[in-house]
Amino acid sequence: MSKALLIAAALLAATAADAMAETLITAAEAALPAASGITMRGVTRGPGVKLINPSEVKSPFNLKVAFEPHGGAKIEPSSVKVVYLKSPTVDITDRVKPFVTADGIDMGKAEVPAGQHSIRVDVKDSDGRAGSATLQLTVK
Repeated sequence: MSKALLIAAALLAATAADAMAETLITAAEAALPAASGITMRGVTRGPGVKLINPSEVKSPFNLKVAFEPHGGAKIEPSSVKVVYLKSPTVDITDRVKPFVTADGIDMGKAEVPAGQHSIRVDVKDSDGRAGSATLQLTVK
């Protein structure tokens, strides 16, 4: 295979990979004003939510979030709610649902506009306890 054909094949593969990116946050949503007055709950025995990938990424990126159940409880994937913290808040749960398991969120090729983004993830466990975390992402 010639060098030109290899380069063309690589470019085609890269274009196809970008085409498979899933929109997590749209440019219009990113342009909304920042949310204000968001309060956080106190300490609970509910599940933990932890951002696994670096907080600074280049879009598209693999969004990886881990859920940490406590006391033998199991995570209820159907309870997961994901909200983009803007004014007004934007529920992006439906965009993430296909990538949610009891272990967390693994959304390959998440497309997000450049900038600073705050995303709240809420989850419940099999004992009905709630956990929540606000993830801070900087997209270059």
